Amino acid sequence: MPASRPADVLTLGAARRVALAAQGLDRVRPAPGTRITMRHLEAVIGRLGLLQIDSVNVLARAHLVPLYSRLGPYDVGLLDRAAGSPPRRLVEYWAHVASYVPPTTYRLLEWRQQQYTTEAWGAISGVALSHSDVVTEVRAVIRDRGPMTASEVHELYAVEHPRTRTQWGWNWTVAKRALEFLFFTGEVTSARRNAAFERLYDLTERVLPAEVLAAPPVAQDDAVRALVEISARAHGVATLRCLADYFRLRQAPTRQAVDELVEDGVLVPVTVRGWDRPAYLHAQARRPRTATASALLNPFDPLVFERRRLEELFGMRYRIEIYVPAAQRQHGYYVLPFLLGERLAARVDLKADRSARVLRVLAAFAEPGAPAATAVALAAELREMARWLALDDVVVAGPWRGDLAHGVDRALRAPSTGVASVAGAAAPAGAHADRGTGAEGGRGLA
Repeated sequence: MPASRPADVLTLGAARRVALAAQGLDRVRPAPGTRITMRHLEAVIGRLGLLQIDSVNVLARAHLVPLYSRLGPYDVGLLDRAAGSPPRRLVEYWAHVASYVPPTTYRLLEWRQQQYTTEAWGAISGVALSHSDVVTEVRAVIRDRGPMTASEVHELYAVEHPRTRTQWGWNWTVAKRALEFLFFTGEVTSARRNAAFERLYDLTERVLPAEVLAAPPVAQDDAVRALVEISARAHGVATLRCLADYFRLRQAPTRQAVDELVEDGVLVPVTVRGWDRPAYLHAQARRPRTATASALLNPFDPLVFERRRLEELFGMRYRIEIYVPAAQRQHGYYVLPFLLGERLAARVDLKADRSARVLRVLAAFAEPGAPAATAVALAAELREMARWLALDDVVVAGPWRGDLAHGVDRALRAPSTGVASVAGAAAPAGAHADRGTGAEGGRGLA
């Protein structure tokens, strides 16, 4: 692009709608009763590029909810199949922290595996040097016996290497650290997750599709450029910081990739009114004039990843408060923003009480300028989520917290807003625990 040409200008509203369209959140979900298929799931994955994994399960596993937000009630067995059986459509790796990515994207991250001494995150630092014999033995065990969980591997080393606490605070065993080292370096990956949400590790060559394994390696510069394009497509419009954050890339290679994509016409420099730094529009981004979807978004949704962008686009200052002491939380433990049209109109603290078969609303807050219909729309969305979670009722817990709690309670009690039948609804996998704090979500959540 010639330096003298001024950048296109987007209003904040236009940028907001572009962002929603890129995420598949500008249109209403498939009509109730629509049979959601693997094709639907693949379309969402193709748009988002990844699904963040986290073990917190107060509502539903983190990777399950973004699909619900875009598809409505769906059978989570589809995701189990996509990530756990041939033909494999998803595989686990460190992308935006621990994530599901398509196998082709996994190959784009091999440079990160090769540079583990500078790229590795958290508790695996130094494991190859500190326990090289264990790493060698664990590699052989997985080769001979896999797939295996970390607990099963640990049993082989429990006497010699008892559990030790690492700098992350997770109670990782030496065997687990060795497995995570092999996972980061690409020698093993997750063949599937069991009912307790534990990885079953196997050799990567036995997990990735044959055609993906047979593809030639991708040079680092080319791989980073491809990752930035995936990020740009998922954002629609984004700053350099946003484009780097999606796959946790460093700024310098991201800048180089952006410059090349601009030169190739894939990205278009734009100015977003009200933003104090340059932005980039994907050349194929849709620019809808309206946005009509409504959806609850969990804290790990790609639209919510980058908090500064979220605040600048929607005016919502959002922080996850899971690790904040209860008395100091402003909005609650597991708070979901509520999208209504093209604005984030509310936020709601939710808990799936599976023993009582109730979706509990612990707090509900309206955002400034929320439409008058927000409480009614949120009540309808809560009923739909309860149906997906195979819960029989939605209850606003007392004492009411938040200025929207009374309105939501009133809307839920209205004769026309009873909870829909849960017949045939699929409960999310692993819906047996209220809370988990595994290492999957331990970086960059707030």
